Amino acid sequence: VQLVESGGGLVQPGGSLRLSCAASGFPFSDYGMRWYRQPPGLERDFVASISTAGGSTNYPDFVKGRFTISRDNAKNTVYLQMNSLKPEDTAVYYCVAVGRYRYWGQGTQVTVSS
Repeated sequence: VQLVESGGGLVQPGGSLRLSCAASGFPFSDYGMRWYRQPPGLERDFVASISTAGGSTNYPDFVKGRFTISRDNAKNTVYLQMNSLKPEDTAVYYCVAVGRYRYWGQGTQVTVSS
């Protein structure tokens, strides 16, 4: 089983990034997918979730309207489009597969700074 995040990096406040998470080794379309983040020195927070077919999404208030989760089951990939980024969005971002089991990726660093 592998979940490999990519797309992180350094971006200025107000900018955008698109994270990708490529999955393999399990039935991707049977799993709900989530993104979490962990800012430096803080606990891990839930960021977004999407249902198996992509018809249902959920976000906490602090990213609602700025972040969009999507998935492509043909490509076994989940995405996180992040717009209007703020310095407080700086964190390591993880994708998570939730189903019969729970699988975590290794994370990708997002730094929002001028």
